[in-house]
This record gives sequence, structure tokens and C-alpha cells, in this order.
Amino acid sequence: MKFARWVLIIAGVYGMIVISPLYFSEAQINIDFPPAITHPEYFYGFLGVAISWQILFFILAINPLRYKLMIIPAIIEKFSYGIAVIVLFSQHRIHTMILSSGIMDLIFGILFMVAFFKVKPEKPKENLSN
Repeated sequence: MKFARWVLIIAGVYGMIVISPLYFSEAQINIDFPPAITHPEYFYGFLGVAISWQILFFILAINPLRYKLMIIPAIIEKFSYGIAVIVLFSQHRIHTMILSSGIMDLIFGILFMVAFFKVKPEKPKENLSN
């Protein structure tokens, strides 16, 4: 269960570090990656959902066994973004920098899958004093 806790905590911390600054980056994104964002509600909506998932990762880390089934949508969240980014990159529609974030999500998705299968109830210890 330690593995699952650490993976979920690291994913949450990484996500907060990467996503939070984007709230203050719209103007720079418009300059660096034209065309400018024309629907900021989608941009900020995405950020809100992404931050919500990072918070969920922290909650899952508290008790991975209790919340084990919630790791499944977390895996889907990681793979959905990672796969979409690879497809978009193969179509020359996104920058290499975005590809790296997609690859990180795929790595976390794989680690979440490993964590899911490693989380099992602890076996009761035998009483050897009898």
C-alpha cells in the first residue's frame, strides 16, 4: 500500500506544480502558442477539472484500499490525456513541450495501474504464541 500512496502523492504534487501556474499564464500562452485562446471558459474549466483530479489523488493516497475503485477513473484520466496528446503530436497539431506532459501522464497512468493491482487487504498475522 506504500507504493500506491507514494505514487498518488507524487502525481498530485507534480500536477499541482504543473497546472496551478497556468491560471496566470493565459497571456503568455497566447503569445507562445498562437492562435490566442478564443474560449477562455474551456481553458479555465479544464484547469479547474485538472486541479480537482490532483486533489482526488491526495484523497486516494490517504487510504488506497478504501478508495481502490476510484483509482480506475484516475487511470482513465491519465491515459485519456496521454493518448490524445500522442495522436495530436503525430498529426503535427501540438508542440513537443505538450507531448512531454502527455508522456508524463502515460507514465503516471501505468504507475496507477500497478498501484491498483498492488493494493490488497493486509493478511492477518498469525498468532505464534499458541
